[in-house]
Amino acid sequence: MTAVIESSSGKGKQGKGAPAAPSPAAVNAAAASFAALTAKLDYLEPADVEQVRKAYRFADEAHLGQIRASGEPYITHPIAVASQCAEWKLDAQALMAALLHDAIEDCGVSKSELIERFGAPVADLVDGLTKLDKLQFNTREESQAESFRKMLLAMARDVRVILIKLADRTHNMRTLEDVPREKWARISSETLDIYAPIAHRLGLNATYRELQELAFRYLQPWRHAILSKAVSKARSRRRDLIQKVQKEVENDLHAAGLKVEIGGREKTLYSIYRKMEEKHLSFAQVTDIYGFRVIVPTVLDCYKALGVLHQMYKPVPGKFKDHIAIPKVNGYQSLHTTVVGPSGVNVEFQMRTHPMHVVAESGVAAHWLYKADEIETDASDRLGTKWLQSLLDIQHETRDAAEFWDHVKIDLFPDAVYVFTPKSQIMAMPRGATVVDFAYAIHSDIGDRTVAARINNVQVPLRTELKNGDVVEVVTAPVSTPNPAWLGFVRTGRARSKIRHHLKSMAQAESKELGEKLLTQAVRAEGLEKLPPDDEAYHPIYEKLLRFTGNRTRDELLTDVGLGKRIATIVAKRLVTMLGEMGQKPNALLITRERYTAHENVSQGEVTLDGSENASVQFATCCRPVPGDKIVGYLGRGEGLVVHCDDCAVAKRLQHKDAERFIGVEWADEPVRPFETNLLVTVANGKGVLARVAAALASAEADITHVDMDEERAQDATDLRFLVAVRDKAHLEQVLRVLKRTPSVMRASRVRPGR
Repeated sequence: MTAVIESSSGKGKQGKGAPAAPSPAAVNAAAASFAALTAKLDYLEPADVEQVRKAYRFADEAHLGQIRASGEPYITHPIAVASQCAEWKLDAQALMAALLHDAIEDCGVSKSELIERFGAPVADLVDGLTKLDKLQFNTREESQAESFRKMLLAMARDVRVILIKLADRTHNMRTLEDVPREKWARISSETLDIYAPIAHRLGLNATYRELQELAFRYLQPWRHAILSKAVSKARSRRRDLIQKVQKEVENDLHAAGLKVEIGGREKTLYSIYRKMEEKHLSFAQVTDIYGFRVIVPTVLDCYKALGVLHQMYKPVPGKFKDHIAIPKVNGYQSLHTTVVGPSGVNVEFQMRTHPMHVVAESGVAAHWLYKADEIETDASDRLGTKWLQSLLDIQHETRDAAEFWDHVKIDLFPDAVYVFTPKSQIMAMPRGATVVDFAYAIHSDIGDRTVAARINNVQVPLRTELKNGDVVEVVTAPVSTPNPAWLGFVRTGRARSKIRHHLKSMAQAESKELGEKLLTQAVRAEGLEKLPPDDEAYHPIYEKLLRFTGNRTRDELLTDVGLGKRIATIVAKRLVTMLGEMGQKPNALLITRERYTAHENVSQGEVTLDGSENASVQFATCCRPVPGDKIVGYLGRGEGLVVHCDDCAVAKRLQHKDAERFIGVEWADEPVRPFETNLLVTVANGKGVLARVAAALASAEADITHVDMDEERAQDATDLRFLVAVRDKAHLEQVLRVLKRTPSVMRASRVRPGR
């Protein structure tokens, strides 16, 4: 997508000073527009109507002298936006915000003034809308990401902001003809790429279709005109046929005792164009241009009507969809079927109840259109509320605009698959979603602790993609944590943000723990038994120390020490000096013991490694140390602790130029996991050699994590390079002995490129 949200999104204003006086016709148009608005407010209380009128008067005065590109007074635009919101039956606060939505941006009205006159809720709505229009950034990509972020967060906090914004964009598109032609392409692309998909995601189907149609008209006027003529001709040719089908269906449904309302439904020009493009069809090959919408009193009547239709006409195989039993993600419900009508013409029918029709056309706006006694109490879940709230969850864990856009754009254009929990609850997931996405969709705690999964009672890998109708069971373990490898295959923004958030938190906690060890070691070397506690007595000391290091908190300082951003010895010396000024003198005996016994490996300050350190400690890939190797620790800048073999050439170079960043490390008596190392195995070419070598490694209990081999197959001998996991150095030597005794193996050795 290349659309960029800008503050001038098709508003077509001209001059704010003293422009030419508006024509009487324009004044009449404005008056007529407001009269039309008041006619739509019959669902509001008289006091609320008066508040809306008050907002209109304020907006009219604020926009006085501003003229739209059409020559009409600018106030006609806010009135049109409010009229659209009134059609959705939005509350008085939303209508007031619609009338005032350009007051802060264009008229210099402050938010505090709006709060004083109309209350905080209205001012917050106007402020949210203003922020969407004020976005200006250096690059198109940054602008796009940041715009989405602001817009979607406003929507998650109060969906009325986005409803008013969509009404604003709809009116701008309706009047785009008055805007200079060079702006058409940008505004139309933006509408097609950003606003229409959001309208669709919120279930505002009428707005979605209109925005697509208008954008298509201005983006590709020639194709729009050609298709319009073709549809018009087809309509006149098939008018008699369509009337015949409608009459037959009405008669048969009434005969079956059903009260029905039947209306025609014609495919939009844009959807016809998309179908022709995607399926490489000619116009004559698009058979479902015409259809009917059958509205009946009850859900049972929908299925009765379907039965009657299938008795009358032969259904087209594969063209029946039950969106009543399984609603779409945005809350849409209907039965869809395509039948072969008279003369072999395919005709589509949609069966739904009146409440379903309201939701189908108005989506989340149905919250205002229909009250709780007419739609089930859990309707808000169906109408996308969960999705809206999940955006706010992602925002709390993701501060980078581009990363947020990555999370959200996947969820914004869903192609859903429907799967079942073991308790037969239906869940909609984006196409391509995996078991891990499913686990996080249920609950973040379940996602974090996932260890295995079964689909239809069969054990499957966690990266398995879900298919329609799958019954998915997730197996969890209390000690399990997210695996960084999951980021390579999860599809939903929620899962990705939760995994990243957990990994970041885990790395920070481990770095803090390592930093505490290192600083304790450093203060012992300076003659202090342990780090001063973080209590009231030492609060002034830590405040001075934090000013010296530039950190905000003690925890942040320890984390920075663990990450190598601060050198423990320098911090320790400063801390001991400050404590000395308070009268706390270092212990000379402890200094002597710490400095002169370190070489005997009895120093309590040394960092002990058992393999459980995860993100805070890395084992260098240049030499791949295993338990039993002599090792050194290098505190890289921002990388945490990197462990090298003591004879590694890379470590020696670092020691030569950065000696103060090396610390003492030692292996624990019983490491908790295996460690990887490189092996080079030279074999005589022949059938089954690789299988024999792999079997030998398995018999020696070494896990193969990677294998590579020479490409020249004609040679007598081939080098096989293995990355294997072993328990320690003794286990590695046993593995090499087993390999050397294996037939066809000529040589086997450990490889350390860094030596």
